[in-house]
Amino acid sequence: MDSDKNPIKPRQLLSVTDGVFLTVGMILGALIFKAPSTVAGATSGAGEFLLAWLFGGAVSLCGALVYAELAARHPDTGGEYAFLTRGWGRGVGFVFAWSRMTVIQTGAIAAVAFVFGDYASEILRFEKQSPAIWAAISVIALTLLNLAGTLQSKTLQKVMELMLISGLILFSIAAIWVGGRIDGAPKAPAAPGGGSFGFAMIFVLLAYGGWNEAAYLAGEVRDARRNMTRILVGGVIAVTALYLLVNIGYLAVLGHAGVKDSKAVAADVMRLIVGERGAVLIALLVCVSVLTTINAAIFTGARTSYALGRDFDSFRALGMWRDSGSTPGNAIILQGAIALLLVGVGSTTPDGFAAMVAYTSPVFWTFFLLTGMTIFRFRRKKEQAKAGEFRTPLYPLVPAAFCLTCVYMLYSSVSYVRNPDYGPKFGIAVAAGLILMAAGIPLYFLQRKKP
Repeated sequence: MDSDKNPIKPRQLLSVTDGVFLTVGMILGALIFKAPSTVAGATSGAGEFLLAWLFGGAVSLCGALVYAELAARHPDTGGEYAFLTRGWGRGVGFVFAWSRMTVIQTGAIAAVAFVFGDYASEILRFEKQSPAIWAAISVIALTLLNLAGTLQSKTLQKVMELMLISGLILFSIAAIWVGGRIDGAPKAPAAPGGGSFGFAMIFVLLAYGGWNEAAYLAGEVRDARRNMTRILVGGVIAVTALYLLVNIGYLAVLGHAGVKDSKAVAADVMRLIVGERGAVLIALLVCVSVLTTINAAIFTGARTSYALGRDFDSFRALGMWRDSGSTPGNAIILQGAIALLLVGVGSTTPDGFAAMVAYTSPVFWTFFLLTGMTIFRFRRKKEQAKAGEFRTPLYPLVPAAFCLTCVYMLYSSVSYVRNPDYGPKFGIAVAAGLILMAAGIPLYFLQRKKP
């Protein structure tokens, strides 16, 4: 895992503009079309609703600055898996990789697949379990696509990102401009009280997911020590501004109560603005965006499972790389099977998306906290910074703020079971995720005993 043994290093070719564009593309995701409904349900009014999205941007920026230093220290490694292994030992790295395979990544794939199911059902609805059927179809199709090793065009990805950003801006401006003129917009105020800001932040920060991937640009940015701060600040501020604009558009048309009650908020807004055809059109655009998100999650998740198989003999079957298509075939197949199983389980709950969030969140924030804390361990070891290497500004305030937020989010995600709207329905999902994570501990010691 020592990057110094590899004579081939990343080339520092990215400008600030390149980095900001890539950062926006990594953070901006499909959950802006789903999460607002749940966030509205957990907040007492429009002001608190928008504050949650603003706070989400601040937390994401702190986390991205911490991850940027970790990635600059070890640019050739494997993200959280490598940071945790270096900072806390092979045991923690193993439990993370195990949890990512069984809970974090597979649960995230299933959750986003349910978002696809909700919007695909706006276009063509099956008689029974329509969202779950579409979710299963998306997981199967994209797993097979990744197994085949289909090459993706960077140019096409950039074009899709530009289309998504432009579409969101135009959509939001239209919603704000037209919203006040729509007589049928259901703008009844939400009932005051009963909200949980921590619960809302679970879904807000899920929508901001991707900044941890953006931090890995550090090894390829010109003058990283100075420019990474500009890139991360610029990228996160841009996404925060866009998310606020989109949510203001939702509120302008539907009101806080209408956003809360919507199953496909963007489609409902378009339906009120331009009619049923507009709802189908926005649903189609959302589906394309969601499929891109699922595809990226399948691609990256399988690589972590491959690393688990490469580093631990008990899982060596996952560490096999297929020459045909150049893919970790076994890891992709197992990941797809687990995600499909979770879709099936989620279909038995009142809300498959919320169930998957309950399943993944406590485990997700446990490892985010442990990863954030590694920066203090690396600094205490007094590792020498290389010339131009990025360092987190305002240390230790920024890392401390991030870690404290992780503690709060871990508490909020475990407290999911106490939420009156979701707890009674999804308490089992919270427990299941934590049990599977804990199962990785004895599994690590068992595999160590094998000859």
